[in-house]
Amino acid sequence: MSCLAPSLTAEYRPGLDSVKHADEFGFIFNNVQALLVYNNTNFMYYPNPYFEPLSTNGILEQKPGSPIILKGKNLVPSAAGGVKLNYTVLIGETPCSVTVSESQLLCEPPNLTGQYKIMVQVGGLHVSPGSVNILSDSLLTLPAIVSIAAGGGLLLIIVILVLIAYKRKSRENDLTLKRLQMQMDNLESRVALECKEAFAELQTDINELTSDLDRAGIPYLDYRTYAMRVLFPGIEDHPVLRELEVSGNGQLCVEKALKLFAQLINNKVFLLTFIRTLEMQRSFSMRDRGNVASLIMTALQGRLEYATDVLKHLLSDLIDKNLESKNHPKLLLRRTESVAEKMLTNWFAFLLHKFLKECAGEPLFMLYCAIKQQMEKGPIDAITGEARYSLSEDKLIRQQIDYKTLILNCVNPENENSPEIPVKVLNCDTITQVKEKILDAVYKNMPYSQRPKAVDMDLEWRQGRMARVVLQDEDITTKIENDWKRLNTLMHYQVSDRCVVALVPKQTSSYNIPPTTSISRTSISRYDSSFRYTGSPDSLRSRAPMITPDLESGVKVWHLVKNHEHGDQKEGDRGSKMVSEIYLTRLLATKGTLQKFVDDLFETLFSTVHRGSALPLAIKYMFDFLDEQADKHSIHDTDVRHTWKSNCLPLRFWVNVIKNPQFVFDIHKSSITDACLSVVAQTFMDSCSTSEHRLGKDSPSNKLLYAKDIPNYKNWVERYYADISRLPAISDQDMNAYLAEQARLHSNEFNMLSALNEIYSYISKYSEEITAALEQDETAKKQRLAYKVEQLIAAMSLES
Repeated sequence: MSCLAPSLTAEYRPGLDSVKHADEFGFIFNNVQALLVYNNTNFMYYPNPYFEPLSTNGILEQKPGSPIILKGKNLVPSAAGGVKLNYTVLIGETPCSVTVSESQLLCEPPNLTGQYKIMVQVGGLHVSPGSVNILSDSLLTLPAIVSIAAGGGLLLIIVILVLIAYKRKSRENDLTLKRLQMQMDNLESRVALECKEAFAELQTDINELTSDLDRAGIPYLDYRTYAMRVLFPGIEDHPVLRELEVSGNGQLCVEKALKLFAQLINNKVFLLTFIRTLEMQRSFSMRDRGNVASLIMTALQGRLEYATDVLKHLLSDLIDKNLESKNHPKLLLRRTESVAEKMLTNWFAFLLHKFLKECAGEPLFMLYCAIKQQMEKGPIDAITGEARYSLSEDKLIRQQIDYKTLILNCVNPENENSPEIPVKVLNCDTITQVKEKILDAVYKNMPYSQRPKAVDMDLEWRQGRMARVVLQDEDITTKIENDWKRLNTLMHYQVSDRCVVALVPKQTSSYNIPPTTSISRTSISRYDSSFRYTGSPDSLRSRAPMITPDLESGVKVWHLVKNHEHGDQKEGDRGSKMVSEIYLTRLLATKGTLQKFVDDLFETLFSTVHRGSALPLAIKYMFDFLDEQADKHSIHDTDVRHTWKSNCLPLRFWVNVIKNPQFVFDIHKSSITDACLSVVAQTFMDSCSTSEHRLGKDSPSNKLLYAKDIPNYKNWVERYYADISRLPAISDQDMNAYLAEQARLHSNEFNMLSALNEIYSYISKYSEEITAALEQDETAKKQRLAYKVEQLIAAMSLES
């Protein structure tokens, strides 16, 4: 028996979308009462499927073969067991195959064109969501076919041309790559060859230079000049070198008072209180600290045992203070911020002079000569100080300068009849540079201070017996273009190889001086002064002498590279515009050339066994003292001990000497030599450091340059410190004997009264604070030191 399920409502309303249970069922049979209400059925009613209209106007435009999508709701009942409904979709009269999902019917239409009504049948429902209009594809016309064919043909030709171009381009790229590879290989081999040739050439030149130099031939400065340059750098004529002179009739009074002061200075309680009190004053500047330390050391030159004892006390105080203030122990002795630190530098300067002269001086002088020779092989800009060969990126010429090496035959200035001296110069050298090179060649074994100066000499070009032309950096032939005046070079004068030249004392009436003599003379003197600067050459960097235009004419002077490209930048930033790896390879070439000389110097300084001379006692004594202090403060960190030693000797003394060989030798240091020595000094400092340097592409070039060598140098430093620790300790007796001997050798170098007179200026400036400090100290009270200071002040003021 089949029964149709009764509907819940008369007609379907879209709002009734929920599943419903039937409340009551029943069967009406012929008078059967028991089944009129039959509630045990599980009949459930699901909402009818609902279809949205196909479009707003009820007609859907469709292409042939495209599927028709009918959207709707409740297309699949949510009954358990995945019940499906049987849908029939008719397009007009034709059924289509149907795919059903939750919310849409997909109907694959039969191959029809035209407009048809869509009818969906499911169960007892018959719904029409609208009509479909299937458009027929219109046939292409002949012109359309021709134009499509033409377009296709054109496209094909373009594709073929692109492929050919791509093929050719890729072949060109391959060739370029190969060419670049070859260029790189050539560059590498050229750098290697350049290093090799440069080194061989330099060795020959150094041998020429040193064949006449036995150790006695190295132009060492005498002890007094050396000590003055380390103790009072930049001050040529210091009062401690002269006898004390007092204006008026007070000479005897002052001398008597200063002898009283000498007794006070030789009293340890007074001297320590004096130094500590000065350091507590806010107006006592860094410069004053260095000055007082140097004055005390010159005053105590004859009593080095006492000076050493005072120095140890001050260092011990400094270490205590450093550890109390919770500063990192490694910062101890790093900078000169106390009298003790400068005194330590001066103490080493006094005691290592003999070692410098007998041992370390030779490799240092050789390095200086090697740098100077190598720099002068290539062009050096007379104004900016930049050079083709350099270790310093800041001082590297970043341009291709064409130049030729010439040999000039120079008439011997000492004896015109003796053979001419061949001198190597470059055709791009300025006249002053040529004069310098000639003076170097003619007077190569003479200390610099005893030679004639380039500024006092004229360069004559001799053509035959009578024809003589005076060559100058600036004269009437100097070229001026757009406010830029170029210094005269040998090329400018067309001086050729093997020409005869002579250096003669400067003539006042030169015929080729330009009419604007005053301008020219100021320029020349300013230019020469850049080469003759006797103070600290560090200031040379900031003194590019002729970048400032002549005030009268507004003309800027240049030599090899113009500075106007960098006018808006600081000198340090110049490279940022033109950093080019091709030029930086020159740093490598120069480094390779000078490597042996740097190694020799480092090896000598970091070695306890030297050619015929033992390790100076001062080094062993001071290192042992630092170890004792570390033990006393229970510092067992080897890095801290290592750093204290590095700060005390290599960084405090050797770096100063490496950067300033003119402290030790009678030589002239140009700005390019200074820049290269600074790179070597930085490498020396890095070698003594315990910290690891993380290097990247942004690291400064001087650190990258020696990055591979520094680990090796660090091993030398560690071995050196370990070797010193293993040496037998020096007894106080032996040390005192050594100090007494050193004091005796140099006791008359400085005028003690003049030194005391200089120190006295600090006593008079801070007299109240010093007497107050002496009043508070028990030992000073017993010795009535405050009274003695007042006596001294009274005796000194008597004269005035």
